[in-house]
Amino acid sequence: MAKKITFLAFLLVLAAAHLCAQSKTGTTIGQFLLIEPSARIAGMGNAGATMYGEIQAAYYNPAAIGLFSSTGVQFSYVPWIAGINYDFACAAFTLGSFGNLYAGVTSLNSGEIDVRTVAQEHGTGERYTVSDVAIGIGYGRQISERFSVGIQAFYLQETIWHSSLNAFALSVGTLYRISANGFHIGASISNFGTRGRYDGRDLRIKYDQNLEAYGDNGVLPAELLTGEFPLPVLFRVGVGLPVELGEQNRLNFAVDALHRSDNTESMNLGMEWEFLHTLMLRGGYQDLFQKDSETGLTLGVGVLFATDALKLTFDYAWVDHGRLEKVNMLTLGASF
Repeated sequence: MAKKITFLAFLLVLAAAHLCAQSKTGTTIGQFLLIEPSARIAGMGNAGATMYGEIQAAYYNPAAIGLFSSTGVQFSYVPWIAGINYDFACAAFTLGSFGNLYAGVTSLNSGEIDVRTVAQEHGTGERYTVSDVAIGIGYGRQISERFSVGIQAFYLQETIWHSSLNAFALSVGTLYRISANGFHIGASISNFGTRGRYDGRDLRIKYDQNLEAYGDNGVLPAELLTGEFPLPVLFRVGVGLPVELGEQNRLNFAVDALHRSDNTESMNLGMEWEFLHTLMLRGGYQDLFQKDSETGLTLGVGVLFATDALKLTFDYAWVDHGRLEKVNMLTLGASF
């Protein structure tokens, strides 16, 4: 039975990777939800469908919440592309046989940007900001020794100057471990939620409907109506394989197939080498087979310091974004 499940999982991964679809890039809101926060998993090509053992794994697959073994927190800082700052913080709470709770906050901020017009190309003296925030809570439970499930609900807001939109979304996932040192199979659906429309004082204008015919009343109050757009739904299915190389060495392999509602199918590949339960070296490749992808090679390193009462982790990842250059990611964690 286990061999059949493993074979089926590989077929799903390979089939999803080779499907052809038309790209719908730029047709969804909430794009910051697709920035994956974990430096550990980013170093492994963001192949996170079967990952667990750290709190941020819940971002990739909520079923990881059910496998939390301790209470803790994690923080990620990412100097994103074009001077944009990305921050992520999350916490885990264990409830024994009742399952586990999860909470996370995502923040993306552009900083102040000069307002420029055709007539004033050097700036009008005004400045605006673009910011995104998402607040989520989740619950997960280990149904059996091998199977866990999880769900996450979150609220998000996108703001451009004085206008904003709001939306609600859900993410759900499952994780099945054939054995402790055997294949892991995971699947999740992320960002399934409501549509959003911008509203705010920047869309309120003065307008004369008969300007060309009469032009005698250009101060009528009016409001621009923006389109309503969906969130970027992401379906992820993957397999993972831990390989014990002795008491002091361990390899973790992971492969994910991804289907995005606003892009073509792709695959993520990753590997982690754990030495002396202290030092981790990682490498991977993300968005393989995706049409017009700018991402690719990822590298990472991690350090673990553990005592009987406290575990501290530091993870760093380097991610290639092609013509948009590289991105550096830092994650700090503590569990107790």
